[in-house]
Amino acid sequence: MPSACIRIHGAPVHDKPTSFDIAYLAGVSQPTVSRALRGSPSVNEETRRRIEAIARDLHYKVDKNASNLRFQRSNTVALLFFEDPTPDDSLINPFFLAMLGSITRACVQRSYDLLISFQQHSANWHEDYEDSRKADGIILLGYGDYHETRARLDALVEQGTHFVRWGAVLEGQPGVSVGCDNFKGGYDVTHHLLTLGRRRIAFIGTASTHYPEFFERYRGYGEAQKTVGIAASEALQVDAVTMEASGYAGALELLARGEAFDAIVAASDLIAIGAMRALQERGIDVPGRVAVVGFDDIPAASFTNPPLTTVMQDTRVAGEALVETLLRLVREEEAVQGRVLPTRLVVRKSCGG
Repeated sequence: MPSACIRIHGAPVHDKPTSFDIAYLAGVSQPTVSRALRGSPSVNEETRRRIEAIARDLHYKVDKNASNLRFQRSNTVALLFFEDPTPDDSLINPFFLAMLGSITRACVQRSYDLLISFQQHSANWHEDYEDSRKADGIILLGYGDYHETRARLDALVEQGTHFVRWGAVLEGQPGVSVGCDNFKGGYDVTHHLLTLGRRRIAFIGTASTHYPEFFERYRGYGEAQKTVGIAASEALQVDAVTMEASGYAGALELLARGEAFDAIVAASDLIAIGAMRALQERGIDVPGRVAVVGFDDIPAASFTNPPLTTVMQDTRVAGEALVETLLRLVREEEAVQGRVLPTRLVVRKSCGG
């Protein structure tokens, strides 16, 4: 049975109104509604009265218990890792492990404790932590399929949880994100291959909005090719997630298709490492016949044979930015925006130049 729906001033509102409904009617953001209904001084009087009036019209009730809990600071930040398939028992992407040190230091410098937790994607992680007074806010590292995670991110926003996540910074996303310039990184590494004379460049990585960071890297890859009059070929793109095994399988899929290619842009270093292993096992010289490049600059990238050309995401700056952005949200500062951090091309021997 479809849910009941009412209309106020022409706007649809479901029978159990949410703070998103109030935000729509008031012409403000959902976090502004949350702050206004909790009595935060960061919202001006006129806006607060308008929001309160709409809330009364909708018979919207604020959960006072949850609101009071949020005002009792624990001086603790929760860092939630999400499981990633890895060859070892950690199930944590090595790029996120590299970021851990800078997040820890940033918390210590601000006199905050850091609570680290490992979460399965299937767990109800969005219902815990801040309302249970375990932490004042949450940093999310890794989230898998964005479409599957989106509902839980929306739930965090709705319940007023302070959180920031590492990921693509795009319009219309719930909450606040910090991430690197994935488009520019994808462009730069592909442009470098083009300057070396490579013209049949494949891409291994899921190129869809289910994985926004990979998709932005793919878009950069395609745009770089346009500058020399080359259109990205669907036959040279293979879906893959951040696993060596996925990169290995992706390279085999490219070979099985019978399409000629002289370079691979991998959406992550782990994918690139797996792809190189597949090529080398079949006697294909890297970089002589096929150049391979990655993205992330994880520690292992410099120890592959040959060492991997990649796009560096600065984990030190990233950790600082995540902590500082989260604490600005905890302090309920106005207009906290997502941050896009620059990338840097790191040239090693896997592309031959």
